[in-house]
Amino acid sequence: MKTVGLRENEVNTERQQGARPSAAPAAAGEGHTRAAVVQLLLEEGPITATAIGQRLGLSPAGVRRHLDALIESGEARAMRSAPWQQQGRGRPAKQFQLTAAGRGRLGHAYDDLAGAAMRQLREIGGENAIMDFARRRVGVIVAGIDRLAQHTPAATSEKAEEIAEAFSDAGFAATTRKVGSGVQICQHHCPVSHVAEEFPELCAAELEAFRELLGTHVQRLATIANGDCACTTHVPLSVSPTSNAQPTRAVAQPATAARNDSGRSAE
Repeated sequence: MKTVGLRENEVNTERQQGARPSAAPAAAGEGHTRAAVVQLLLEEGPITATAIGQRLGLSPAGVRRHLDALIESGEARAMRSAPWQQQGRGRPAKQFQLTAAGRGRLGHAYDDLAGAAMRQLREIGGENAIMDFARRRVGVIVAGIDRLAQHTPAATSEKAEEIAEAFSDAGFAATTRKVGSGVQICQHHCPVSHVAEEFPELCAAELEAFRELLGTHVQRLATIANGDCACTTHVPLSVSPTSNAQPTRAVAQPATAARNDSGRSAE
């Protein structure tokens, strides 16, 4: 997982300011600290304020200031932790995550141009042309990743991590996490989510690539294009691999009703 870091002088400045909030203009390092908070919300949200402070070395007051500002601007939101996430007694801690508006400000450059180009491609070549383009695009992202040779829990987990790293390099802020008897590939950002809303073939091609590289059936639990906070794909570790898995031409699977650790929030 990629980590979020701060320069030492910025952290010290934030600690001092966090101890005595004021209405004075933000310090020069404030923007860098805010960006680090946003990046942490992107990659690990939903996340508690305490965890943010521990990861970035910020005081509780400093964390609250940044979170309050992000919530006020509509870039983040708070919700209560699920009962199964609660540690110890007492009220469930609040968790924070980016909203669609917050993710949108991270950069969706050329969305209008990309959408227009995709529509033109569909007019010229039909739906097959769109799917072929989507497959080639994913092929570039996973180029150099070999198909899983032996299906074991350890090998499958390692291959999922390799896939996540490739997607992170392509701007998807992808991570993996062990959940029950499987591992989940979580893409916390999607540079093409706005276009994927209209062209789900982009999502479908990703799922095909996961199945082909992992050699087993995988299930898409949630997608940013469908309004979820992350694209979450479940990879089983204890099932028999598919033999000679062939890619399908089905469109992207929508998010399922089940939200067990899928990354989707509940207001």
